[in-house]
Amino acid sequence: MKLKNLALNNLAKTVVLGLAVLLASSAFASNKGTLQVHETLNVAGQQLAAGEYQLRWDGAPGSNVEVSFMQGKREVAKASAKVVALDRAADYDSAVVDHSSGKATVSEVRFAGKKYSLTIGATEKAEMSGGSNK
Repeated sequence: MKLKNLALNNLAKTVVLGLAVLLASSAFASNKGTLQVHETLNVAGQQLAAGEYQLRWDGAPGSNVEVSFMQGKREVAKASAKVVALDRAADYDSAVVDHSSGKATVSEVRFAGKKYSLTIGATEKAEMSGGSNK
């Protein structure tokens, strides 16, 4: 009887440890979304040709992140961005494109069903106040 209880106790510990590892790894899992590009676009000075891209980043709303634009396993562009919380989920995957510079430049990406967007190039810079201004 003691041996059976010991075996069950060890099994319970193993299951709890496994669940803890699973939850911890999912907390650090990277985020991803899909973007279909219909024209040549600029992202942080890099060109994206028409096609489908997977965007990958690590971070929650409010975070400054590095976003990788992937085609298959190949990274074709990388950009700094801020993950911004939205009031409601986007209806579909989309990009906000700025044409004011004469080039089509991605400024924001939204994802279907998600209550956040990626604002490209809008990361907040930390200011250093330790220096003297004379």
